[in-house]
Formats: sequence, C-alpha cells, structure tokens
Amino acid sequence: MSHILITAGPTRAYLDDVRYLTNASSGRMACALAEAALAKGHSVSIVSGPVSVQYPAEARVTSVVTTGDMLKKSLTLLPRVDGVIATAAPCDFEPKQRAKGKLPRQRGLVLDLKPTRDIIATLARQAMPSQWMIAFALEPDGDPARALKKITAKKCDLIVLNDLTSLDTTTTSVTVYDHAHAMVGQRDGTKTSVACWLLELIDTYADNGNPSR
Repeated sequence: MSHILITAGPTRAYLDDVRYLTNASSGRMACALAEAALAKGHSVSIVSGPVSVQYPAEARVTSVVTTGDMLKKSLTLLPRVDGVIATAAPCDFEPKQRAKGKLPRQRGLVLDLKPTRDIIATLARQAMPSQWMIAFALEPDGDPARALKKITAKKCDLIVLNDLTSLDTTTTSVTVYDHAHAMVGQRDGTKTSVACWLLELIDTYADNGNPSR
C-alpha cells in the first residue's frame, strides 16, 4: 500500500491584517479522494488550506493558511510519501508588500501583486524518480490547451482537468491526461464516485511505473 500526500482547499494571500485574496475551493474533492484512498488501504496525509469540510479521522491532516505555508509543509512530507495528488487551489498571486493593520477604505485599493511559488511544480522537481505526481487543473469550459501545457511545465505524470462548475459543489466532471498528452479517461458524477474512479486509475498507473520520470 502507498502513502499518499493530498494538497487540499484554497489558500489565502493577505493584503493587510484583515483582508485577503482567496477562492471558492471547498476541499470536497480532496476529502473524497482521501476517503477512497483509505478504503483501499493506503495511508493519507493532507495539507489543507481553510475549509469547512471534515476530513477522515484516519488521515493525518495539517492545516495551513498561505501558499507558502502549504508548500513548506508539503516539502517536509514529500520524502515520506509515494505520490502526491494536488487538488488544492492555492492563490497564484500575493501582494508584494502586506500592509499592517487595516487599509483605510477612503484611500481606495490598488493591488501590486507577485506570483507565488508553484507548489506541484516545486514538489515534482524535488521528487524521487519513483514518486508520482498528479495535478488538478481548473480551466474555463474545460479547455485542455492550458492543462496540457501545465502537465509539461509542472513535470506531472497525470493531470485531472475540470471546469468552473466543480467549485464548491458535490459533483464534478473530469478528464485525465498523461504526460504524453494522451487522454486516459473521463468521468462525471458525485465527487465521491469520481474520486473512487480516480483512485483506481492512479493505482493502476502507479503499479505500471512512472514512464515520465
């Protein structure tokens, strides 16, 4: 059996001590994947941003807030796991300088942002050849073009494409591609049913080795 690291939920990028950037990621997909993995006998570690879902008690859960926190904790856990499923939707940008206190409303707000470090790309660069990397890509209208670029840029083994309708819902529609940009499969349904299907697919892929590494 494998030890799987799952990144989950959103992260926050604080503009001042009160306001922050975030997104509508709920953690439900990560929760469903954790339940499916545990049911198959795998060990699961979850690094999660702020969510309201309750993760399985059998999973080892670390709560984080920022993208930097999520990356740091994931890097700490990386040597102990067999593979990573990156379902998290971390903030891609953060302010170049976080303001102290609360910015006065009367001044208006002009954002000066910089990119955050890419979590799955950083993990993939530091992974051992035997470790597999699965990324999720949320794209408008499920357009695969950017997702296929991501799988190469991020050096992942598989990428799971979904669209905006998956945010903060109990259902999803996914298409999975491999590192050669070949479609591996598609599935629609509840996040629970799709997670079970994905775990079967990932287990088969892992058992056959990692051709991209």
